[in-house]
Amino acid sequence: MEFNKLTEVPSLHQIKQAAHQIKDIALKSPLMYAPRLSESFGAKIFLKREDLQGVRSYKIRGAYHKISNIPLELRSKGVVAASAGNHAQGVALSCAMLDIQAFIFMPKTTPLQKVEAVRFHGKEKVRIKLVGNTYDEAFTAAQRFCQENQAIFIPPFDDFDIIAGQATVALEIVDQLPAPADYLLVAIGGGGLAAGAGLVLSALSPQTKLIGVEPALAPSMLESLRAHQVVSLNSIDSFVDGASVKRVGEKTFAICEPSLDRMLVVEKNVLCQTMLDLYQFYGMIVEPAGALSVAALEQVRSEIVGKTVVCVISGGNFDTKRLPEIKALADN
Repeated sequence: MEFNKLTEVPSLHQIKQAAHQIKDIALKSPLMYAPRLSESFGAKIFLKREDLQGVRSYKIRGAYHKISNIPLELRSKGVVAASAGNHAQGVALSCAMLDIQAFIFMPKTTPLQKVEAVRFHGKEKVRIKLVGNTYDEAFTAAQRFCQENQAIFIPPFDDFDIIAGQATVALEIVDQLPAPADYLLVAIGGGGLAAGAGLVLSALSPQTKLIGVEPALAPSMLESLRAHQVVSLNSIDSFVDGASVKRVGEKTFAICEPSLDRMLVVEKNVLCQTMLDLYQFYGMIVEPAGALSVAALEQVRSEIVGKTVVCVISGGNFDTKRLPEIKALADN
């Protein structure tokens, strides 16, 4: 079953309404000046710390906005999500706060740490169903469950209510800076965060260049932009689990195509070195997707000199037991 409060591209007014709706749930995350990065690149570089959210990613914004808009008379039907990570945690916490039953489908291959995090945030309001070995199999099972039980599906990105919630990240950035940024770099998986940022920048800071960043082995937005339509990749490397999808959203693509200045892709070894650097220099534990925006800075080094640059640290759900693996990959 579908429930959509927003049936068209969110306006700035609707994004501001979303910000008001989530203000007691989502942290207005710090915009942290990064001295070492700034000195290295000869620019003013700021990190938008979405890894400091309660669920350690920006996903709480869209999930809570979407779920809190479900009419009271429909809430008893429950909600359903398919996710291997951050979206699941956002849905779980939202449902615990709103007293709505959630059924979350995750692949059997999901790391135990992420399964436990979803269980922790959702408490008794979440039932986790481990199905199949891939996200696509979990998604198919979730859709089937929705149809059989008339439950409400909460999409991870391709939804106007979700996009409006994620757009509040950029709304805060505009508010936190004394003057408009020259560049805003965001990781792209399905495109919800980038689409939201594009809407805010076009309304409030059109001079800011929006740059999307993808893993080199999962460039679904880049390939879609090249084709001028959404395309499905035949295969992806899921190492960057928070930003690796075979197909971006139709709604997110339609917003991103005119909004993005360009796309950059980052190789795995560069990404892993960036994760290590953020830990060493700033004490930040970020997931691979969370480091994408910073990892792409080297590719724009020559043009950001003297400029103000914001990198969104999209998430920090990372199991530190994987640090030896990250170090080995960085050395490749």
